[in-house]
Amino acid sequence: MTFKEKVTHLLEEGLQDKPSLFLVDLSISDSYKITVTLDGDTGVNLQDCIDVSRMIENNLDREEQDYSLEVASAGVSSPLKLVRQYKKNVGRTVKVKTAAETIDATLEKATDEGITLFWTAREPKKIGKGKETVEHRRELPYSDIKEAIVTIIFN
Repeated sequence: MTFKEKVTHLLEEGLQDKPSLFLVDLSISDSYKITVTLDGDTGVNLQDCIDVSRMIENNLDREEQDYSLEVASAGVSSPLKLVRQYKKNVGRTVKVKTAAETIDATLEKATDEGITLFWTAREPKKIGKGKETVEHRRELPYSDIKEAIVTIIFN
């Protein structure tokens, strides 16, 4: 079993005890720096990161392989990567980049195939002068999304 396989196995075991948490990213550099990024259906707190970190450290031998370990939650500005993250953020404002455009909208729905976005825009009237508010709704498959980030709005 390779070092990465061992770490992955330990993570899978540890996350079974915390079903609301899920792995977003795991990377191991050439110098054996392990970086684990977690997210959760109800968020990730400091204790969750500590528990996962300890679970990994307690089951790896530094005499066998020297390593460093960093366990963190997916930050607010981190792009959404998993369907589970999209589903968790339904109702929030997102900035979605596709190959053709960038859309600031409300994430109205997330399924296993894609998302539905809703937004309003001021556009020129079809007849006469001035502008009118127009509602837009668009369904996007995940394959069309280059990047999606939750945007924080302060009122």
